[in-house]
Amino acid sequence: MSTIVEVATKAGTFKTLLTAAKAAGLIETLNGKGPYTIFAPTDEAFAKLPKGTIEALLKDPKRLKQVLLYHVVAGKVSAESAAKLTSAKTLEGQEIKISMGDKGELGKKDPAFKRDPVKWHENLRINDAFVTKANIEAKNGVIHVINKVLLPK
Repeated sequence: MSTIVEVATKAGTFKTLLTAAKAAGLIETLNGKGPYTIFAPTDEAFAKLPKGTIEALLKDPKRLKQVLLYHVVAGKVSAESAAKLTSAKTLEGQEIKISMGDKGELGKKDPAFKRDPVKWHENLRINDAFVTKANIEAKNGVIHVINKVLLPK
């Protein structure tokens, strides 16, 4: 089985995230033993940031590292486990809010939550981002794809 970095590289939709992780000196960490849970924004999610944001972050490795670590939680947390939480402490140090959103009006009490693990996760919110793909296994953790870049305060 591959590491988080190897899985993300093979997926081909995390080029910006991987470039940022390299610039912030986090590739070795994300290739390390872990386990880690990463809420991974796609290239499309990074493209939604205001013009110049990515370039500014790449020029400020300290801030870039904070932003990236705000997407990572220590331990291996499945989407099913995350759905039972209200928050989680990131490696950056701040808490992220975890909730079930209203996308499609699914929620924890909806029978689909138990019946269809492929769809229910689309209601899982991390701050104001939705999980678009969950439980991508890696040998040192798990990746949950999100549709927005999370920015720490």
